[in-house]
Amino acid sequence: MSATAAASGYRVSMMHPCKEATVFAFSHARRVSLAFGMAVNLAACTDDPVAPSSAPTPGAQIPLAAAAAPPGASVMSTVIVPATMRSSPFNTTRTLLIPPGFTISVYARISGARFTAVTPDGNLLVSRPGSGSVVLVRPNGSGDPLVSDFVTGLKRPHDIVFHTIGTTTYVYISETNQIDRYVYTAGALTPSGRQVVVSGLPDASSPELNGTYGHELKNIALDGNDKLYVSIASTCNVCESDTQSNPVRAAVYVYNADGSSGRLFARGLRNAEGLAMIPGTNTLWVVVNNRDDIAYPFNDGSGNYGRVFSGYVDNHPPDEFTRVRDGGNYGWPFCNPNPDTPSGPVDMPFDRDYQMNQNGAVDCAAMDRINRGIQAHSAPLGLTFFQNTNAPDAYRAGAAVGLHGSWNRSQKTGYKVAYFPWDALTQLPGDQVDLASGWADAFSNWGRPVDVAVDPSGAILISDDQAGAIYKLTYGSPPPPSGQSVASFTLIDADNDVPIAGYDPIPDAATLNLATLPTRNLNIRANTNPAAVGSVRFGLDANASYGTDNAAPYALAGDANGTDYLAWTPSVGSHTVTATPYSAADAGGTAGTARTLSFTVTDKRKGKPRR
Repeated sequence: MSATAAASGYRVSMMHPCKEATVFAFSHARRVSLAFGMAVNLAACTDDPVAPSSAPTPGAQIPLAAAAAPPGASVMSTVIVPATMRSSPFNTTRTLLIPPGFTISVYARISGARFTAVTPDGNLLVSRPGSGSVVLVRPNGSGDPLVSDFVTGLKRPHDIVFHTIGTTTYVYISETNQIDRYVYTAGALTPSGRQVVVSGLPDASSPELNGTYGHELKNIALDGNDKLYVSIASTCNVCESDTQSNPVRAAVYVYNADGSSGRLFARGLRNAEGLAMIPGTNTLWVVVNNRDDIAYPFNDGSGNYGRVFSGYVDNHPPDEFTRVRDGGNYGWPFCNPNPDTPSGPVDMPFDRDYQMNQNGAVDCAAMDRINRGIQAHSAPLGLTFFQNTNAPDAYRAGAAVGLHGSWNRSQKTGYKVAYFPWDALTQLPGDQVDLASGWADAFSNWGRPVDVAVDPSGAILISDDQAGAIYKLTYGSPPPPSGQSVASFTLIDADNDVPIAGYDPIPDAATLNLATLPTRNLNIRANTNPAAVGSVRFGLDANASYGTDNAAPYALAGDANGTDYLAWTPSVGSHTVTATPYSAADAGGTAGTARTLSFTVTDKRKGKPRR
């Protein structure tokens, strides 16, 4: 069979009666309890080659009580889009389902935005495989974020991971044929010291692949032992050649962080996109895009044995979210996880693949079971654990997965960000809930989520390579008050915490003479309309993010307990202060109307310079 061969066959709307109820439950991405009668019917189904059983397999995961799920996406919210970002698809009003108490906005427009990483100093890196670049996204006060090239001239760069060894912080970036690392310096606009740590990875340019490689983008992770994990995905939908290649494809390899001592770590993972360690552990988890156009594997007298039809293909096999062990084999292309047993998408047994393993030459019982299934054809890409981030409290113990969406299902699925609450005792995911959805209906879509990151303020950033956007999902952001703005500035005597006469408000282009003011311990208050907003971000001169105050009074130099202004003395010379109100804390939510004040500071007595 060629590396790009895919199964073919007729597509008709049929479903095996012994599968219908549980397939329906799985398609709604919820694990459900089966009624007694339904369970009896399932137990009575004797499918060949595998008869599903509710009895646990030796060494298999035993399902325990699920971790508590936070509120899922249930509120239809208008996507807030700055006026400068309203090109297609935001030239019309867009809405998404998000959890209660959140707002969602477009933070940046980046064509082909794929994988993301928050930098150690709080900015954002975004890969753009189509342009061969990684871009740096920096906040810019009340304006659009600053987007600049971080690295260019790469070969379809994809995943981005920060890792510190000793006192050196590296940023690892995957290309289709190699893994690079650079020295990262906080505040720098570009990295330095590029090293190619792994070279010669297979891609479409590999001679044996004749210019064709269906999944050549690479994904990576690093653990606390300075080990680098690289996913080498399959070239095809199903093919035996990937299992016999060197290096093995549909596999994960492990290296030292400098790229030395590479070896096969696990196999049978068709296209492992998101790779991540549970924070605080060296346990690797992945999300996997599973095969398409699967033939019906049960010789059960239904007449469907070996046929490819939408009634079965639409829900089989599930995509995968699973823990990966050293030496593990996860089934592809010979064995497929079965979501139709009483345990649903949890710890699924395998069915033999009709096209690749009809005679059972490969023992599916020997494969490592998949911990958690995801609705078939959802196309999970980014995997991000929220532990050890500033995500909202209710979501901080769990993992988010970007579901890029189906391309060949009779009704579209995916096109959402899924969230899995995490059980700290079992270190296993609970039942999936939607964190954000609505990029598609059953037949059309306007966006495709890819990856998720959490910024220092706790905002959840979502990349979308179809819409060319980075969204910001922010908690605690009520709709912005009408006319939210900064009306004026007041000069504050920080010794007595009162306005200084003649400077309430401060006139634009004012001169502040330190020698004649009642004190040199000053502060500047931004007076907002309305009086209380979510936060105010201050910029001072060239520093667009000088500080943010989350509660009134909103002071440039801050205050303690809302009454005690902190002292600040401006330097002699010309200055500019900009204050921008936001609807949420930490400059989150929606920006209102900013105000800028220019002023000059002198230090003169009676026209004579102070000595």
